[in-house]
Amino acid sequence: MRRELLRAYFSRRTLVSLYNLFFTISRTLLTSFPLSVIMPKSNDGGAESESESLPLLDLSKPSSPISFPIKSLQDLKSRAYFDSFHFQFNRSTVPLRRNLPDHRPRVLVCHDMKGGYVDDKWVQGCENDAGYAIWHWYLMDVFVYFSHSLVTIPPPCWTNTAHRHGVKVLGTFITEWDEGKATCSEMLASKESAQMYAERLAELSSSLGFDGWLINIENEIDEEQIPNLMEFVSHLTKVLHLSTPGALVIWYDSVTIHGDLKWQDHLNEKNKPFFDLCDGIFMNYTWKESYPKLSAEVAGDRKYDVYMGIDVFGRGSFGGGQWTVDTALDLLKRNNVSAAIFAPGWVYETAQPPNFHTAQNKWWSLVEKSWGIVQTYPQILPFYSDFNQGFGYHVSLEGRQLSDAPWYNISCQSLQPLLEFKEDNTDIIQVTVDAREASYNGGGNIVFKGRLEGDVYFTARLFKPLLHLSSSPITVSYSVKSDETSKLGLLLRFSSPSHETKSILVAPQEPIPILVDHMFLKCLVTSEQTVSEWTVHETSLVMDEHTLIEIFAFCYGPENPTKTSEYVALLGHISIKDHVQLPQNLVSLPPPSSWVIEAHNIELVPCNSGSKILRVKLEWRQKQREDSVLPVYNVYAESVKSTDVLRSRKVLEKPRSERVFLGISHVPAYYVSELVLDSDVKGVSFVVQSCGEDGSWMKVDDSPNLLVDLEGLS
Repeated sequence: MRRELLRAYFSRRTLVSLYNLFFTISRTLLTSFPLSVIMPKSNDGGAESESESLPLLDLSKPSSPISFPIKSLQDLKSRAYFDSFHFQFNRSTVPLRRNLPDHRPRVLVCHDMKGGYVDDKWVQGCENDAGYAIWHWYLMDVFVYFSHSLVTIPPPCWTNTAHRHGVKVLGTFITEWDEGKATCSEMLASKESAQMYAERLAELSSSLGFDGWLINIENEIDEEQIPNLMEFVSHLTKVLHLSTPGALVIWYDSVTIHGDLKWQDHLNEKNKPFFDLCDGIFMNYTWKESYPKLSAEVAGDRKYDVYMGIDVFGRGSFGGGQWTVDTALDLLKRNNVSAAIFAPGWVYETAQPPNFHTAQNKWWSLVEKSWGIVQTYPQILPFYSDFNQGFGYHVSLEGRQLSDAPWYNISCQSLQPLLEFKEDNTDIIQVTVDAREASYNGGGNIVFKGRLEGDVYFTARLFKPLLHLSSSPITVSYSVKSDETSKLGLLLRFSSPSHETKSILVAPQEPIPILVDHMFLKCLVTSEQTVSEWTVHETSLVMDEHTLIEIFAFCYGPENPTKTSEYVALLGHISIKDHVQLPQNLVSLPPPSSWVIEAHNIELVPCNSGSKILRVKLEWRQKQREDSVLPVYNVYAESVKSTDVLRSRKVLEKPRSERVFLGISHVPAYYVSELVLDSDVKGVSFVVQSCGEDGSWMKVDDSPNLLVDLEGLS
């Protein structure tokens, strides 16, 4: 997509020459990808570059699960993707939380990062804790994963976390330059051919769990093939809507109805026929100030389906993108059309100061100030968040550290808090997510640091729910790590059936500042549990016919403080459950006896040191509900050195230090790519710990396990 912006600066002939040179070099270097072995670890903590990868790999054979694009029509036609070892790992398992709103303009975000498939290609995660991530999902409606490959399939990590927040995810189908023209000529040779390729794309998105396609035809089309191109768009839209209700097909403003490659920058008679066949159009970025209004007039009742492009790098884009991206956003909002933000990874790729985390929050605050919050969550129970951003420096469970290794896995993001960015830092308490600090669950937290004077208290916005409550009691719990002088509660704001606002403070039973008595109703915590320096507070409420609309953190100090005190507190998680009636979408954790675990593709490789490396694919299912999938599984390994244990097929309880945490899976399978074992190890017991979407988990010692006998393997 970026090349059309360069055309403002280069002649087409010069650009074609540059592209052909680049294309020849890149094809020479990268033609093996995604058949290259790219390890999820590297000496500098990041993923190795593709050109430095190891020898070619047969995608049908076991290896560390990766996401990859489809690069040829032949591979798309043959359905070769479904024969890949990696297919089952690439399915998203998180259902979309809501449909696209039809009563307001929307925000589409198109992700383009270094050609795609960087750290995010490692389905089970990698060790680059500095990988790129987005956590401002409450500011967007649609997320597009973009690359310059023919068929760009979103890695499941993006679909999982986007769906969790109510955001739709699209892949990209792109053709460009002379190669793209040849591809289109073959694809559009007949009406039947156009329909067949459309059906292949629909099958991919429905099988993998994402929500549709951005169609980007950036090459000339023979005019006699335009009817077949229109059939391709129309048929893809119809088939997708049947297989995946709510799915989207969005056309990119490039080739015209006459087959010319001419970017129109606004909706008109040359691109509207494509717009009429699908769910929306992504306008090119070089539009002029009057074009949003003109496009809205042409679109009529479908003006929200017009997504005006904004390039964050700023190349020829109205307002200049970058730190003035709000200039374009403000104009689009005034003209009541939707926005398509391209390449927000600019913050990451250009290393904006002072650091990625701060710069990312600052840049997205421009979007919030201009467009406002577009997502409200939670909207259903159970609600759970441990503020995990999808990367970190450790993994914890109930305050106990399972691993101290750095990691990156966007699938692990929980519902993200709506923290307000304030550049001047004038608040008495600074509120951040700091993955280096301790975690109650996962690798996230919210850290509150500052100073409180006297009876002063401080509140910070965490979530903006739209949670309609019945007469059933709800249980509210949260975990805190702090000292005696730093108290932390939750301030819940409700709307009554008559639209009156009611605020309830959930807090420990220590004295609360006297001023609060006159402002909020209080609901003191009814039970506490201390685990590994964390205190879990819990209480019950009945808010019949009320709607929970805001959740705040409430920071306060001890009663009658004699001086200003330093305030430091960590919030580990928040959970809200209906403890009378389980919601339909919550699957209770099944007992260990109901599981079947199998080991496949077992390979034992001896090492020169006398140790050995085990590679194995684990798969599990419930005996009575084979199609049931829980949101998260923790996978562990325990070495067995006793022949008696192997013969009895029963693993004795092991000390926690001897149990190795391998990783997290979001599908009922996990590939152990390199488990190093001592020479005297005779077997390995693999343990699969189920976790529920309400933050619950099965005890490890009660979890199902599989004992793999290594004797006789070589």
